Amino acid sequence: MTRFWTLFYKELLRFWKVSVQTVAAPVLTALLFLVIFGHALEGRVQVYDGVRYSSFLVPGLVMMSVLQNAFANSSSSLIQSKITGNIVFVLLPPISYLEFFGAYVLASMVRGLVVGAGVAAVTVWFVELRLEAPLWALAFALLGAALLGTLGLVAGICSDKIDQLAAFQNFGIIPLTFLSGVFYSIHSLPRFWQRLSHANPFFYMVDGFRYGFFGVSDFPPLASLAIVAASFFAVSLLALGLLKSGYKLRQ
Repeated sequence: MTRFWTLFYKELLRFWKVSVQTVAAPVLTALLFLVIFGHALEGRVQVYDGVRYSSFLVPGLVMMSVLQNAFANSSSSLIQSKITGNIVFVLLPPISYLEFFGAYVLASMVRGLVVGAGVAAVTVWFVELRLEAPLWALAFALLGAALLGTLGLVAGICSDKIDQLAAFQNFGIIPLTFLSGVFYSIHSLPRFWQRLSHANPFFYMVDGFRYGFFGVSDFPPLASLAIVAASFFAVSLLALGLLKSGYKLRQ
């Protein structure tokens, strides 16, 4: 386990040494979203009875920050190591692919959760929040961060250049998070777009996380949790298979 903890500690230091960029900047971005959308739509949009729009918005911003930063941590770490060539110092020691997987994903979860906690700590001064089901919120936050950390690992393995990784993020992760119900309820959409939203796994993470705050959701939380867990299992199998084969790592 010393090998695992050493690699995990290295990944923690990698993002914490530049925490102004990796933690403070995403928190500021989420705060700007709250100020702009909250000011523009407060009093004009009400999704749940008795819940102000700005209060509805905060859990979505927290979860969006968790997901995006968990993905960014593992994907950016791996692509930077491949481009600079220092990935060889991780591959040469007797670190198993399971330890490699666990260290990268766990570090990504830590970064995502730290950023999410930072967003919650800053935005709670502007809105009134309540935690109706904190265990549900924690479960979706942990599982969502793990899923995106694993997906970031897959993207980092498959990418050879920064622009290839940017394509994963700009055309995949960001659109899926923005269209997951962070800023709206899918019940406000036409029926076609509601059905299309159900094909977006990010929707279940955001909706389930928001259920932990308000006790209401657009989709049954247990079913959402099962879908997210199944997605994590499938992506984990893919990532482990790529790591075991050494695809684009041992070339």
